[in-house]
Amino acid sequence: MTLEEVATQKPSERAQCTGKALEEVLVSSKANDCLTIGVYESAKVMNVDPDSVSFCVLAMDEEFECDIALQIHFTLIQAFCFDNDISIVSVNDMQRLSEIVGDNAEQFEDAHCVLITKPAEDSWEDPALEKLHLFCEESRSYNEWVPEITLPER
Repeated sequence: MTLEEVATQKPSERAQCTGKALEEVLVSSKANDCLTIGVYESAKVMNVDPDSVSFCVLAMDEEFECDIALQIHFTLIQAFCFDNDISIVSVNDMQRLSEIVGDNAEQFEDAHCVLITKPAEDSWEDPALEKLHLFCEESRSYNEWVPEITLPER
């Protein structure tokens, strides 16, 4: 899908399309062992090898909206992603994100940040990831620096 095709979609179609694409990318990345889950684990990867990071997903639930420490971490992660040309989106359902990236929703209590990293052999390419990069590029052209994506229901 080209940037022009994404731009001509209706907002509701685009939101649904990007939600499905994000889920596909997360499932594929998990299968290829290309996920880093958790705020602190993500910060470590970004510090050690920022070039290995391809995409960042931040998740927020109402329960954590008043968590100042988490908001500070999000601000720092966002700034790092902007400085290193890493596409970034937010989702508003951490529980659903945990279900997608984990074997068990209880396994990942800190799924506030999920990084999709590039595999060492660079053999893995995902068309859905390219679609997400195009979506982020388009959103930035409208000054929406961290677009929100709604993950599809099960």
